Amino acid sequence: MKGAFDMAEFWMEEILKDCEEKGIPLWEYILRSECASSGQSREESLLRMSQLLSVMREAAAGGLSHPVHSTSGLTGGGAYQYHQYVQSGQSLLGPVLSDAVQMALSCSEVNAAMGRIAACPTAGSCGIVPAAVLSVGRHKGCSDEKKTESLFVATGIGMVIGEHATLAGADGGCQAECGAASAMAAAAVVYLLGGTDRQAVHGAAIALKNLLGLVCDPVCGLVEIPCIKRNGTSVSIALTAADMALAGIESYIPFDEVVTSMYAIGKALPSRLRETGRGGLAVTKTGLRMYETLYGRPMAMQG
Repeated sequence: MKGAFDMAEFWMEEILKDCEEKGIPLWEYILRSECASSGQSREESLLRMSQLLSVMREAAAGGLSHPVHSTSGLTGGGAYQYHQYVQSGQSLLGPVLSDAVQMALSCSEVNAAMGRIAACPTAGSCGIVPAAVLSVGRHKGCSDEKKTESLFVATGIGMVIGEHATLAGADGGCQAECGAASAMAAAAVVYLLGGTDRQAVHGAAIALKNLLGLVCDPVCGLVEIPCIKRNGTSVSIALTAADMALAGIESYIPFDEVVTSMYAIGKALPSRLRETGRGGLAVTKTGLRMYETLYGRPMAMQG
């Protein structure tokens, strides 16, 4: 048996049972695990997470007041454009989801412009957790303290995925990035809205299941197309999964088994669909034309 709050090689079911035995919530378990592994004090770990929340808030707002364009010049302005659309009252989505979509787009565009973001769990999926937590927190009146605690819940989900599968698009496709982030976001939202730890984990499982098989096919090899818009759609999956879990709907396939399946699917994907920029959307006619325009030469199609 591992030492107290040592998450190495732990599965989520073991962690939940340990929480129940110790009589502590999941976020507290993850906080203590972080302290044990990093050597930081409780106060230092809480401060660090609250600082990450501040970085998330800045990135989520960065692309809304004015258009933010990527350093490559390929993308930009989408978050601002969508924000204006929402402000006009034309959005089909409710206030929470439309807010989340614009925040996710903003974070991703700030990343593409080489701005400061919180990689949660990766830069390519950096908009999903912040958008979910901040939009729900804003519209449901959650305190910053509660939001900070929810990020520990998200961290626990990400740690299990990273330990038993992968968080890297190069290893498992975009299901390992946007899929993992969506699962983390769903769990955080369930916690924010008063759900149980087990409901949070069911939300994570539902979200991840619905992104299984998502390939990583960045056009021009850059974290822009389709990555930015995938952040916007993946946060909607996270919020839908959280809502179902809060309603009492459970994932028939346990979270730990979904993680195992995700890893197997990722390993089965051909390399051209795992971040190489040599498959999927990256090799469409438009994708190839963008590559040649950006780099001044045609893409070498070997492999």
